[in-house]
Amino acid sequence: MAAITAGMVAELRGKTDAPMMECKKALTEADGDMAKAEEILRVKLGTKAGKAASRVTAEGVVAYAQSGNAGALIEVNCETDFVTKNDSFLKMAQAAADLIARHNPADVAALGALAYEQDGFGPTLEDVRKGLIGKIGENMSFRRFKRFDSGAKLASYLHGTRIGVVVEFDGDEVAAKDVAMHVAAMKPVSLTAADVPAELIERERSVATAKAAESGKPADIAAKMIEGAVQKYLKEVSLFAQPFVKNDKQTVEQMLKAANTTVKGFTLFVVGEGIEKKVDDFAAEVAAQVAAAKGAA
Repeated sequence: MAAITAGMVAELRGKTDAPMMECKKALTEADGDMAKAEEILRVKLGTKAGKAASRVTAEGVVAYAQSGNAGALIEVNCETDFVTKNDSFLKMAQAAADLIARHNPADVAALGALAYEQDGFGPTLEDVRKGLIGKIGENMSFRRFKRFDSGAKLASYLHGTRIGVVVEFDGDEVAAKDVAMHVAAMKPVSLTAADVPAELIERERSVATAKAAESGKPADIAAKMIEGAVQKYLKEVSLFAQPFVKNDKQTVEQMLKAANTTVKGFTLFVVGEGIEKKVDDFAAEVAAQVAAAKGAA
């Protein structure tokens, strides 16, 4: 039996980020063989992915990549803001965007099956994801992505790592980039009022109807109040009708016309949008653990 030294344990921990005791156990099991111990840990760390899979991933980053005329925007989630600054996590997110731009996977499952190696994990992107879950100790997921290859020019804007915008356009690149920044700031839901989803309009109409009812106005006036509120909402959420953030004396549509530029579409990803975040009750969690311990005693 090979002697397991503190230096060997430290070396293995440096390679895997695994707890000290796990490193020592793996080295003992591998009879001091560093490569074998690393493989043993990889198997053990992989089991963490299953345990972590049920945890909510409402934090994360947005990444963008372009390959030739094709572009890709992806949201990659994790559990805490701390991990969004982890170099390995960020590298994986950027690699995922690159793979989408180059290979055009059909969905998240197909993306995960693409060949990729990082930090000693592989041979697929999904294997890297699972490996980093074990290494870092947090659940991670590829939530959504969109690939752009319509033939239109692409302008992208990332506000930090939490907001990503891609604008498909013809014309002036500076104007298109300004639109991308505008979208990040004002968060329109469509190009024009005609493109606003019906369910959003109905929701706004419902709110306006309730307010009109509370006002006690006659039916004809209430109807005008409702319609006025809906029209105001449509202007507020339609990109072309919004006042341009760099010059609120003109609309985005007017700015684009002056720049002889046509925007054909835009995509906006905001990290965690629509994900219900878990709010931990620390006191309740401690109480539950104490109760469980008493029950086991």
